[in-house]
Amino acid sequence: MTDTPVSTAAVEAESRNATRKMLAEFWFYFSRNRGAVAGLVVFGALVLVALAAPLVAPHHPDMQYRDSFLTPPAWAQGGKAAFLLGTDAVGRDILSRLIFGARFSLFIGLVVVTIALTGGIVLGLVAGYFRGWVDTVIMRVMDVILAFPSLLLALVLVAVLGPGLGNAMIAIAIVLQPHFVRLTRAAVLAERNRDYVVAARLAGAGPLRLMFKTILPNCLAPLIVQATLSFSNAILDAAALGFLGMGAQPPTPEWGTMLAEAREFILRAWWVVTFPGLAILITVLAINLVGDGLRDALDPKLKRS
Repeated sequence: MTDTPVSTAAVEAESRNATRKMLAEFWFYFSRNRGAVAGLVVFGALVLVALAAPLVAPHHPDMQYRDSFLTPPAWAQGGKAAFLLGTDAVGRDILSRLIFGARFSLFIGLVVVTIALTGGIVLGLVAGYFRGWVDTVIMRVMDVILAFPSLLLALVLVAVLGPGLGNAMIAIAIVLQPHFVRLTRAAVLAERNRDYVVAARLAGAGPLRLMFKTILPNCLAPLIVQATLSFSNAILDAAALGFLGMGAQPPTPEWGTMLAEAREFILRAWWVVTFPGLAILITVLAINLVGDGLRDALDPKLKRS
């Protein structure tokens, strides 16, 4: 009667130790990439700033100060201490708009990656598991999507759906989805005939259980890396659509929209273009560095090197 609780506790302790060991091993390989660690710190700071935007931002992002049109940064001649990075053409504080814009960028990346990853996993699992005509139809559709330049296809989709942040996110998710489908399909093809899958099939597991419970957990490593890189691509594409007037619409403090509004002031007010551009550059670079670190930590071949 006393053996069962002891055995259960031992199993739970062993499971916790295995999890700790796995996390320690992951961090060991991840931390070997110093660029990835730096990117993680920058991305973490960006997340904290976005979450605390109402507390951190010195002004409301849409507040217009009529006596401060195109005010230079505080350290430049003519600058004001109240506007650290200056103001735009209608007197809005650029720093506050950048801080609130981080919320939109992270939201865009999260929603786009969630939609693309979910749809890509389902289609990739179906294509790789069932093969035949189902595989052919799905992959030919993905090939057609990949045949178009991503930004051009996103522009066409937004033109059909209508300008706006929501439609832009849907368009970008559709453009990014083929990468997840191809990765999932390739991983399923490599796993579907392995011994553990055959054993589960002989034990009576149905197709859905085999796909989502048995095969999918062993295909997640490349998908996690691709999701990280797609996160940065989503932010970049959303900024491009906003710059072209097809994404977030004014007065939304989205970085691409801020660049679009500042185009005509490039020569006489450099700060209205420079700081949103730097925000996009630093964010995308940080996320890409994190993606490289995840690849190093999750790829067994790189672990052996």
